[in-house]
This record gives sequence, C-alpha cells and structure tokens, in this order.
Amino acid sequence: MHDLAGKTYLITGGSGFIGSHLTDSLLARGDSVVILDNLSTGRRANIAHLAGHPRLRFVQGSVLDELVVDELVHQCDVVVHLAAAVGVKLIVEYPLRSLTTNIRGSEIVIEAAHRYRRKILITSTSEIYGKNSAGPLSENSERILGSPAVVRWAYSTAKAVDEILANAYHRERDLPTIIVRLFNTVGPRQSPAYGMVIPRLIRQALGGLPLTVFGDGTQTRCFAHVKDVVQALLALLDDARAIGETYNVGSSDEVSILELAKTICDLTGSTSGIEHIPYGEAYVTGFEDMLRRVPDTAKLRALTGWTPHRTLLDILTETIAEARDEARATG
Repeated sequence: MHDLAGKTYLITGGSGFIGSHLTDSLLARGDSVVILDNLSTGRRANIAHLAGHPRLRFVQGSVLDELVVDELVHQCDVVVHLAAAVGVKLIVEYPLRSLTTNIRGSEIVIEAAHRYRRKILITSTSEIYGKNSAGPLSENSERILGSPAVVRWAYSTAKAVDEILANAYHRERDLPTIIVRLFNTVGPRQSPAYGMVIPRLIRQALGGLPLTVFGDGTQTRCFAHVKDVVQALLALLDDARAIGETYNVGSSDEVSILELAKTICDLTGSTSGIEHIPYGEAYVTGFEDMLRRVPDTAKLRALTGWTPHRTLLDILTETIAEARDEARATG
C-alpha cells in the first residue's frame, strides 16, 4: 500500500493527455481527485469514462483564477501542477498566452500550496535544456539557449522560472516540492492539434496524406508511453526522499523523425509517402531545433527503480489503433 492512501489530489490540467491518465491511476488505487482545467487543451472526452465517479470532481476554471485555486488547494492534500501551454505549435502561435499561463499560473498554484503547506509536484519540460544536443542529458546538464526573441527559448525560460520559483519556496520556506522534467510523452488521448509529432504523423498516414517531416528528419527524439510516465510520477509522489529534487522522466530509446515516419508508414500500410518541410514553413522564420534530445534517468531509477516498460512499437501500435477507432466513430 502506498503511503498516501486515501489522499485527495488536485490535478491542474487534469483533463489533458497526461492528467487524465494520472487521474485514472490515482482513482484506481483508492485516492480522490479534483481536476481544475479550463479545457483550452484538455478535453472532457479524456475523462468521459469516469463520469459519475464518486471520488472525482471536475472544476472548469483557470490556474490564473486566484480564488478558485486557493479554494481547491485548501480542500486537497497534494497538488500536481500539470496545467501549461503545451506543444511547440501552440507556444509559437500564442506566445503571450503561453507565457502568462506558464509563469503567472505556476506562481498562483505554488503560492497556494505554500499557504496551506501542501506537497506539490511541478511538471517542467525537456525544453529546459534548450539547444543542448549532447546526450544523455542529466538534471545538471547546461542550458544552451538562443535569443529571447526566438519564442521557443522564451518558453524554455518561462519553465525555468517555474523551477526556480519552486526551488526558492522549498529552500527558503520549506515547501515540499518535486520538479519533474518530462521528455516526449506519447500514447492514447494525445491530440495532434498542438504539433505533437506521433499523433500528427499517424493521422496523416491514415488519412492518405503525405507524412510531413520538418527539416531533413535526422533529428532524434525519445518517446515514452504515458502510462510509464504516470508510474514515475506516482513513485515520486509516494517517496518522501523525492522532495526538493528534480528528476528527468522519459525513455532513452532514440529514433530519428525520418525513421519514425517510415515506421508509421509500414505499420499503417500508408503509400502516400513522406514530404520534407523546411522549419521556416512549418513554424516561423528563424525557428531553431536541436539534433538530439535524450534523457539521463539514472537519478530517478536510483531512487525508485523506475524504467519504462513499453517500447516504441507498443506505443505506435496502440496509438494507431486508437486513431482508427476515432476515424470509424466520426466517419
């Protein structure tokens, strides 16, 4: 039995991709969950299967609403702060909204957690490392950033501010914080709408469209199944030794985006081919990317024993099946 049995968790962004899976796992083990979500990127469909659950409460609202956040944090035992602007496409297209949500929203949630002395897990991002393409990247690896005028690095800096704020509250005011840097997390319920590469490529393949690969496709990424990532979050939430620390969470199984697209073509039977799109056409002029992004998860593994169990083939097979089901349901 985990050491927080019967606790009530507030999950900001809980009807989003990762939040809904975390909600499933918490409810399954006997905890209660309060979701705060403004549904800007989250979807009610992600938690529709939980409708009427006696230990789940959904509140439609924003992390920018200080009164709502204060009330919900007061009512809960643990806070998991997932609400954020997500996806490169969304961040590039709506930089001001993204910055406001990611900085001011986090400040409001962290302040409320401090007010009521609640443990808080803050989800950060691999974007923290910027253009650092060395690998694998440990939690102490250097940040290498371009100009603040490039929106992508402004987002990276905003998430760094979140981390700095959480660490300051822990060190100066003894707030029990845990910071998690999520690398590419994928799986069921992930929307293709915000530039997420796997759901986008799969829907292109199933729709008979060319699979669009940005740049030359030699850039590599590592993809972890959302259910593996949720197990890492639970392990950290349940271990008092995680407090005050920062952890990478992700897979170290590296694949190029071009190879990923070819594999999706094979698995879906698509014959529509692959189309290379310059970054300047896909995003904005001056967009910068990194050649590699590989996490070092030794710190997480040493504390919890966590390793991802699902392979990239598992992820693709499951996500393709979900996309086909969606297409049949709406066709």
